[in-house]
Amino acid sequence: MPVPHIRHATPDDEDTLGRLDRATWSTLHSVQPCPRPPYPPFFGERFGPRDHLVAELDGTVVGYVRLGLPTPLACHAHVRQIQGLAVAEEARAAGVGRALLRAVVAEAARQGARRITLRVLGHNTPARRLYESEGFVVEGVLPEEFLLDGAYVDDVFMGRRL
Repeated sequence: MPVPHIRHATPDDEDTLGRLDRATWSTLHSVQPCPRPPYPPFFGERFGPRDHLVAELDGTVVGYVRLGLPTPLACHAHVRQIQGLAVAEEARAAGVGRALLRAVVAEAARQGARRITLRVLGHNTPARRLYESEGFVVEGVLPEEFLLDGAYVDDVFMGRRL
């Protein structure tokens, strides 16, 4: 099985990441409505290429992770937050998600962060298992925070020290 190559995104990844994001959309992990044309740009004012790590298998982009600040507050600058992670269907169970997660944890530490956090929907068992296996712990739960496909879903806050 090939090992995922992780790199920083570049502006040239715009279309590929946008397509990947739309192809992987699901209420398993997204609270946003299903994307419809015209599609907004993948990179924007808030998150650019510098905020994304990309996974490639055999030269093909198969995943990404977005890392940002949870708030713009100076007193919160020691924390980074994973604000998106997607893996192409054909690359799942190939270690891509784990490689992205390990790389983003290392990137947060390189940036001087002391903690890294994320939010995950309560019913997203595969993601929660992955995060827990990489040292993230549940730090809070907002019960029935979202109504998705007619069911109430918890918003789970997870974090770990770096």
